[in-house]
Amino acid sequence: MDVKSALLGGSIAAMLLAGPAAAVPVTLTKLAGVTGGTIANTAVYKADLSILGAFEIAALRIRDTSGGFGGAPGQFSGFDLDAIKISTTDCADAGCAAAAMSIAALSLDGGHVFFTPGTQRLPVDPKLFGTDAGGTGVDFAVATLGDFDGESTTLTPDGFLSLGDFGEIAVNLLAAITGAGYFLYIGEVGDNGEVAGSDIEVLSRPVPEPGMIGLLGLSLVGLGVARRRKAA
Repeated sequence: MDVKSALLGGSIAAMLLAGPAAAVPVTLTKLAGVTGGTIANTAVYKADLSILGAFEIAALRIRDTSGGFGGAPGQFSGFDLDAIKISTTDCADAGCAAAAMSIAALSLDGGHVFFTPGTQRLPVDPKLFGTDAGGTGVDFAVATLGDFDGESTTLTPDGFLSLGDFGEIAVNLLAAITGAGYFLYIGEVGDNGEVAGSDIEVLSRPVPEPGMIGLLGLSLVGLGVARRRKAA
């Protein structure tokens, strides 16, 4: 085993030994009005993160738990996510949330956003809307998750991501924060109550990248072999 592999295995092992991240569900309140693109029908929901006290937030996660009723069939199945923001601005309406500046620690790009697609309802399309060519990641050119700009239509859709039934998206912050003075905003395209069928929570540690768990097993095996060889 080379040095790089050993270091990788050690870091992943440390992640496992640290145990699972504490996850706390957040309570959302629907704001007045709607926002979005030219076909604007995005409902915005707010969570006051101050109620979490000193809880350290390193990541957030959104799961579709609608049981097959969120969104439209096919590529639009599941919760349709327009945007995510964490801001110091306390908004009472959707327009305010759309204009609010998100904190720099929330980076919505491929290095910090991890997507697990859910299933589609019939008729099934090649992939969920807003996903990459393989349908397993986010196409950030289509799903512009930092802006409330979703086109709320199945004819010329844009600006959002369909999670699929029981799909999940997780976002690791660049640096952990405590909730005091921060507000979380989630945009739901269509304003049809899908957010009520979702599980939204904040986590105390970053989520591992997809594939890291399998890599963890291989790394631990490699470390074990190396140790046995050294002992021999």
